[in-house]
Order: sequence, then C-alpha cells, then structure tokens
Amino acid sequence: MKYILMMNTMKAGSAGFGSWQQKEIQAHIAFMMNLNKRLTESGELVSAEGLDWPEQAKMVRAGKDGTPITDGVFPESKEFLSGYWIVEVPSAERAYEIAASASAAPGPGGQPLNMPIEVRQVMSAPPDELQ
Repeated sequence: MKYILMMNTMKAGSAGFGSWQQKEIQAHIAFMMNLNKRLTESGELVSAEGLDWPEQAKMVRAGKDGTPITDGVFPESKEFLSGYWIVEVPSAERAYEIAASASAAPGPGGQPLNMPIEVRQVMSAPPDELQ
C-alpha cells in the first residue's frame, strides 16, 4: 500500500530556519537525508520532496474563462505543507512508524521538533464501474 506522509511546518512569516544556528540546520538536514537513505535502502521510498517556504504559496482557481486566479499568502494559516514522502509499505502501522521518525527530526538545541506529519493512503484507480 502506498501512503503519503505530509510534513507540516510553522505559519508564514515565522522565523523558521532563519533563527537556527548553522550546525542545527546541518543536523536537521543530515537527519532527513539519513531517513531518506534508510527508506531507499529498505525499498519503501517512492518519492520525497521538500517544498518552498510558505511565503511563496498561492491558492489557484480557474476563472470563468479558465485563466488562473491566484490568492495568498495566508499568514493567518496555522501550518503549511513543507514537504512529503510517498512510501510503499505493507501496513498503515509501518507508515505511522516512518512518520513518527520524521516527526522527531532535530531542531534548535538538538531537541526533537515533533512536527505534525499527516498520513493518508494513496488511493488506487477508481472502480471500473466509475470509469
């Protein structure tokens, strides 16, 4: 089964990495790279990407003529998606274990960030009768 693990981060306009010491940023990145390496070696990693900072986010809708209408940034939002993993694992429990590991990435002072990681199963194609 495939699952998407969505890592959420602080709201737009917060200090984020900008307030961390360089060694803290390096430790965080090394942790994430090591996690991705372990998931690749186990054959569980399908894809993983970090996303641009929340200040770059836009909501897009189609206008009446199909042209894009953009809105945002939304500084009042509590959290923003900052990255994701797609993993292929035998059970939801394994996806939860991976999410917990990612959540514990180190932050300032080496303390675990305990970031919220949303876990959702990636659905297969719709049933034949709906296609």
